Amino acid sequence: MTGRPSDFTPVVADAICERLADGESLKSICTSDGMPHRATVFRWLGAHADFRDSYARAREAQADALFDEILDIANTPITGEKTKVDKNGNVIEMTKADMIDHRRLQIDARKWIAAKLRPKVYGDKLDVDVTGALDFVVSAKPVTDEQWLKEHGRSDT
Repeated sequence: MTGRPSDFTPVVADAICERLADGESLKSICTSDGMPHRATVFRWLGAHADFRDSYARAREAQADALFDEILDIANTPITGEKTKVDKNGNVIEMTKADMIDHRRLQIDARKWIAAKLRPKVYGDKLDVDVTGALDFVVSAKPVTDEQWLKEHGRSDT
């Protein structure tokens, strides 16, 4: 039995990047047969500039793959069973329905990850564009209570 590969090879590096770009997690990739441990991948990223560049592009492509998954999840109902039980563990009610809350969770997780991977494309956009000069003058002069009441149509009597 052989251990996980720890020596850098372009073939394994390309396979990792391809699977990332398809939307697979690095954790899942690294637990597959013939793949290096995650720590080894991170070591490779520090040591190999070409791999680092490919990895960065793969992560950007991963965000696009997650976007495609969001559309699929939103457009594909998932039927599941919800079961209510009493305090003794007896089934009271069983309902078959679309698992909307589960799909919403899947979508929200993918949206968050995509926004982190490609913030300019999938992140929240704040368009703050302030141009032009602000030109205003504030002046104040003391006013008596009687003057203020008179100017505002009120009287103290």
